[in-house]
Amino acid sequence: MNPVVAFVVVMLIWTVSDYVAKRTRSLLSSLFVASIIFLIGFLTNVFPEDLLASSSLLALAGVVVGFIIVHLGTMISLDDFKQQWRTLLVGIAAVVGIGVFLLIAGLLFGGGVQPGEYDELAAQPLDFVIAGVGALSGGTISVLIVQEAALGVGLTSVAIFPVLIVALQGLVGFPLTSLILRREAASVKAQVRAGELPVEAVQDTPDGTVADTGRLPAAFRTTAGTLFVVGVVVLAAMGINNLTDGILNTFVVALIFGIALRTTGVFKPSVLGGIDALGLMMIAILILVFGPLATVELSDLASLAVPLLITFVFGLAGIAVFAAVTGKLLGYSIPMSIAIGLTALFGFPGTMILAQEAARGAGESPEEVAAIEGQILPKMIVAGFATVTITSVVVTSIIAGGIGR
Repeated sequence: MNPVVAFVVVMLIWTVSDYVAKRTRSLLSSLFVASIIFLIGFLTNVFPEDLLASSSLLALAGVVVGFIIVHLGTMISLDDFKQQWRTLLVGIAAVVGIGVFLLIAGLLFGGGVQPGEYDELAAQPLDFVIAGVGALSGGTISVLIVQEAALGVGLTSVAIFPVLIVALQGLVGFPLTSLILRREAASVKAQVRAGELPVEAVQDTPDGTVADTGRLPAAFRTTAGTLFVVGVVVLAAMGINNLTDGILNTFVVALIFGIALRTTGVFKPSVLGGIDALGLMMIAILILVFGPLATVELSDLASLAVPLLITFVFGLAGIAVFAAVTGKLLGYSIPMSIAIGLTALFGFPGTMILAQEAARGAGESPEEVAAIEGQILPKMIVAGFATVTITSVVVTSIIAGGIGR
């Protein structure tokens, strides 16, 4: 597809999605609307499969996602980060809940060994349970772990299963989380108006950046200079990832670097705020969310429709029960706890976008929006890393070896 045409089409889709989100005050999130448009477009072949790749945004996203993670780190203070230990526990509980409830589903609906349609091999219910846990609670890395294990024993159907889950889980996770966060945002707004939460004045400079410029020399506060410095931080995070053989994930390290550099005053809060490239970088990483939709085939959906339905129903039930109970015990509201658990379905950047949309939809002044976002955004960001980036990868790595046994 012509790259310029592809780029224009993607920008049109995102413009429409953003407009709908604003008109509905985030009742329909921009991510959900865009997911529907992309899914229909790919299934009907209105959009060619190479639409996103041809737009060059996927390639850009692969480069800049680490930059945005560092930026997120500079949006969270060290005190905010320290307070999120409860969020980490709720996220872990949600992943455990997915595993427990999917195992129950496998025992109830498995029906024993299924005749193999793929390479004359048979897939057992437990194989789909393991694949479902990895995909429903994780992202690309978890899916790759499952696929490697499944293809290693010749179970093609099990290898396809997590791809379909990942392609569809945003369609489930985005609207549910958006509705729940709207409720939490309304509750936070009531606390703000009752004087139970502090509200700070929002002070921006004329060019849109915050007043605190950090300790970087003026030469590094330009668009190019800022991207250079943040890029060096991302490279350092990648180096640590490689040295630890992935035990310390690049994005987790990048987030910690961002928090540390903001805390020490080297980076200003929201380090990329005000530079010319931020908007395009954000759109590029959002396109990562829709990439799997291009691979969905109606035949695959039809053949695995029942396992998919069971996986989502029981997986969501596991998230709701385990996250709500754990969160309540730790002092979180039930809506916030469930929203934290639901981040397992999409992770970053959905965690950031949905939190910001909920704050904008509930707040009626810049100060209210900032106060609501300050309560919700740190929890959602940390939750995404707790579920998708850390817990899911660890759990999937442990259980994937059971496929085909």
